[in-house]
Amino acid sequence: MASRCWRWWGWSAWPRTRLPPAGSTPSFCHHFSTQEKTPQICVVGSGPAGFYTAQHLLKHPQAHVDIYEKQPVPFGLVRFGVAPDHPEVKNVINTFTQTAHSGRCAFWGNVEVGRDVTVPELQEAYHAVVLSYGAEDHRALEIPGEELPGVCSARAFVGWYNGLPENQELEPDLSCDTAVILGQGNVALDVARILLTPPEHLERTDITKAALGVLRQSRVKTVWLVGRRGPLQVAFTIKELREMIQLPGARPILDPVDFLGLQDKIKEVPRPRKRLTELLLRTATEKPGPAEAARQASASRAWGLRFFRSPQQVLPSPDGRRAAGVRLAVTRLEGVDEATRAVPTGDMEDLPCGLVLSSIGYKSRPVDPSVPFDSKLGVIPNVEGRVMDVPGLYCSGWVKRGPTGVIATTMTDSFLTGQMLLQDLKAGLLPSGPRPGYAAIQALLSSRGVRPVSFSDWEKLDAEEVARGQGTGKPREKLVDPQEMLRLLGH
Repeated sequence: MASRCWRWWGWSAWPRTRLPPAGSTPSFCHHFSTQEKTPQICVVGSGPAGFYTAQHLLKHPQAHVDIYEKQPVPFGLVRFGVAPDHPEVKNVINTFTQTAHSGRCAFWGNVEVGRDVTVPELQEAYHAVVLSYGAEDHRALEIPGEELPGVCSARAFVGWYNGLPENQELEPDLSCDTAVILGQGNVALDVARILLTPPEHLERTDITKAALGVLRQSRVKTVWLVGRRGPLQVAFTIKELREMIQLPGARPILDPVDFLGLQDKIKEVPRPRKRLTELLLRTATEKPGPAEAARQASASRAWGLRFFRSPQQVLPSPDGRRAAGVRLAVTRLEGVDEATRAVPTGDMEDLPCGLVLSSIGYKSRPVDPSVPFDSKLGVIPNVEGRVMDVPGLYCSGWVKRGPTGVIATTMTDSFLTGQMLLQDLKAGLLPSGPRPGYAAIQALLSSRGVRPVSFSDWEKLDAEEVARGQGTGKPREKLVDPQEMLRLLGH
């Protein structure tokens, strides 16, 4: 019996492929008495959902939290999603860094859950596992011509200019004069803004060197943002719209016809939506003042919103080799309020362009066959963050509720999942007895040739990026090649 009493440091004696059976520690293992009170919890994903969940879990005075991340670097969409010209949004990194510096929290990058280690292996090593890995895919258009060169997802385009390793091969061709973005959310506006911002305005941001080089050569002069519904249903927010309206060297193109009868309708809508629609309405219908008129007259670039249009096909160039336009079905609205949907009128129109970016939403992928996944909704089925039918497994962020909302929405959502987990812990619903946590996973990873990147390793990479940016007046020059990152760390 005594031989079954394992110690923290004695894990390697166990077979690498199998962890000791849960609960097999005899009660006389007195050296675990402190650990009895140490809930070992792991979080998968180090974006806002992962870090905010960890932050809440650390409110438990003894809990130890390990955060696993497939990239060698932390922060998820704060690093790879937030636009380079929105540095203030990235300030949450300071809060996440404080969390990572807690003596009871550890970050392990360069570990892909589902490939390097499975969810069941994590469940054996920890009292609870939280999946917070976000939405790393995009929703497909599912129309003919989508596979043509010159068509890509806005998600991949954002990843490209923000240094996401998997998107560095994208090399978008910006030699055309017109780009069409399918979608009217904040990501669509981000992409339009980056395409139309004078490159010298991006020089002092953390946009990648390669992306800046391509944007300097860009010939794109007009960007259309296409939506199936009308001005009252746009998904972007007022801050992003205001930035577009004031964009240096660019003027807005809005058709006053799209706004007929809107003045009466906006009286009933909630205040944020009302303010947004009023700004659109003013921009579309009011004559600009002398200064604004002069600014628009001298603008060499333009952007416009095309409403009541649904993409049917990406049109090929005469040689069939690339995208040359989008065929749109004209729509009209049916239903009221949230139930308003776009139905085709039967009319069609073609919009010529050389670049098509689809921005109709992000989508989560299943992480491991052992985890339930609703592929239709693209989420893990859960009740308040508790994964259905799998005790001890939780989820937070976009993989829990779908890819909507801003960082603050994810914060609230993650705190809620953390709260549920701590409630379950208190109620005795999680496995009792000690769990080895990272010691067991480290042994598995080591046997599989995986070298995790710690938070202090990340801080070395961070310092390197900042140093590389200083020469050119940038806040940092992002490292974009995981192999180079690992080489710099001597891995």
